[in-house]
Formats: sequence, structure tokens, C-alpha cells
Amino acid sequence: MTENSVCEKIHEVIDAYAINGTLTCKEPYGNGHINDTFLLTYDTPGGVQKYILQRMNHSVFKNPQALMENISRVTSYLRQIIIRRGGNPDRETLNVIRTADDSLCYKDSACNYWRMFLFIDDTICLEQVEDPREFYDSAVALGTFQQMLADYPAHTLHETIPNFHNTPSRFEDFRKAVKRDALGRARLVREEIDFALSKESDTRVLTDLAARGELPLRVTHNDTKINNILFDRTTKKPLCIIDLDTVMPGLSHYDFGDSIRTGASTGAEDEQDLSKIELNLALYETFTKGFLEGCQGSLSEKEIELLPMGAKLMTYECGIRFLADYLDGDVYFKIHRDGQNLDRARTQFKLVADMEQKWEAMCAAAKH
Repeated sequence: MTENSVCEKIHEVIDAYAINGTLTCKEPYGNGHINDTFLLTYDTPGGVQKYILQRMNHSVFKNPQALMENISRVTSYLRQIIIRRGGNPDRETLNVIRTADDSLCYKDSACNYWRMFLFIDDTICLEQVEDPREFYDSAVALGTFQQMLADYPAHTLHETIPNFHNTPSRFEDFRKAVKRDALGRARLVREEIDFALSKESDTRVLTDLAARGELPLRVTHNDTKINNILFDRTTKKPLCIIDLDTVMPGLSHYDFGDSIRTGASTGAEDEQDLSKIELNLALYETFTKGFLEGCQGSLSEKEIELLPMGAKLMTYECGIRFLADYLDGDVYFKIHRDGQNLDRARTQFKLVADMEQKWEAMCAAAKH
């Protein structure tokens, strides 16, 4: 959908929400690549009120209604806990604004789906880890998110993207991409393909344990980059976990692992100089300590023991997804230059290899 056509629908959508006030400003907001986001400002009887309005990308999320049901259920549950703990539920969790006819989202005349949230003011978003303290604080916040949802019946949530972190399924997708070799690129990346194929036995470690009931199903965020946490502008402390599109049933290792993959690497995800890529063990230890502190004993001993495997598998899984997309012609992940997905795959594989070199230290950190 073009920018102009998105803008054309905004007033239709705004009317569907029937906010009690006068719209004084609407402007594009943020730098997300999936949804189209706008900040709306209203003069209301209670003063100035801001809202986030988003067009959901239903090419990525095939069932927007189910997605919004997940977000509504989880945030309503969190809201009750925050109130009970004496917090501010308007700032410490997302708040879904329903349409005038009490729907969780609005389907416009062009069959696009929209949603609205209460805007959380006086916050900042960090794009990358710049200070170990920030990484520690983010770990506590994500662990607390796990702890607050520990008793939520995860099986009642929808799977918004089937097999999103099912590593064996991702491995089979990768194997098919190698076999297809759509653009004849496989001959150029035999070393990377062989590395990926050599890890097949690792792919089932977590899913097999979960299938046997040895790892509990939990509510997981599944995209725990530090920029999905709002920090209070004044205190610089984590305030609210955002971007809940992929909240669904999963394993605690998914959230832990994705945070390590993105936050404890010494280089950018698409770094071309692999000598710059390794696991920052100090940051890994810092995050592990904070995450376990936030979880407050809600994880089982088995879950804690396997946190390093979560870090390794989430990194490996992203690597094979990047490499599969490169082989298929860069059809899923956006690229800004030729070979970018290949570079992304190589950084992930370098990180996996470095984790294997530091495995004993990683396991020791999880035992503290």
C-alpha cells in the first residue's frame, strides 16, 4: 500500500474511533518497517491526549483479529498486576483503544486493518546497547515480563506466526531453499551451507524437551530487541515492553536468546568484517544476571540450565533464515545493498561459533 493511499484512509479510520475531542495534529511516527504508524494529538475535555494509530501489515500477520486478541488479553492481565503492585497501568503496559463499536481493530474500506493505543509520553527508545547498565536494566524488564505472565495460560493464545521460533521447522525451510537454489547462489556459499547443515542435531534440543513436558509453555514476546522497550525519559529506567505483535505461546529461551543475539554481539548484524564479531561475554553475563533477577524464581532449573542453548539456537535460527532468504533472492528481509542477507547470515554463524568456544563460561553464568 502506498503512502498516499494510507493517508487517504486515516480520516475514515479516525472517525471509526470517535475520540471525544478535537484532532489537532496527526503525523508519521517512529521508524518501524512492518506497520505504518501515526501519532494523533487531541484536545479533550481532560486536556491534551495522544494516541498511536497503526495500519497493521496483514501480509506478515495473516490474522490481525487474532493478533489483537492476544495483545488485548495479555495487556489486560498485565494491567491488573500493575495496579495490584501500585504501578501506573497507563504507562507500564500498552493500552488498546477500542473502536466506537467496541472492536479491537478497524477494517477500512480498502480491507486494511488498523489499531489504536494510548500514547506513552516522556519515554525514549534505544536502538542499540550503548551501556552495560542499560542492557542489565532491559534484562530485568524482560525477566519481569516473564514473571508477571508466569501464571497466564499460554496455550489459550493464538499462534500469530505459525512456527515462528520452531527451529526444526526453520531448518527444513532452509534445507528446501538450498535444494531450490532459485538464483544459483548455493555454489557461492558452500561453506556457510555446510556450517548450517552441521548443526542439525542442535535444532531439536528445545522443541523435543518441550514436547516431553520438560520445558513449560510460556507467554513469550519473541522479538526482544532493546528497541522494543520504552525507557522513562527522566529516570532512564525501563518502563514498558512494546511491539507485542508476536506475543504468543513459546519458550522462555526465545526471549532470552533473541536479546543475547542482538545485544551481546560486538558488531552490527550486517557487519562485513567478521573479525569484529564475537560474543561479548561480559554483556552476556550481565544480561543473564538481570534476566534471572527479573524472573524472580519463576523459571524451572531446567529452563535456567538451557538458557545458553536458547542464545545459541536463536542466533543460529536467524542465520539460517537470512541465508535461506539470500538463496531465494532476498524476498523476505529487506536489503539495502547486494549481499546484505548473506552478511547477516555470516555474522550470526560467526556468533554461534564464538558461543561454542565460550560455552563453559556461558553455562557457568546461568548457574549463578
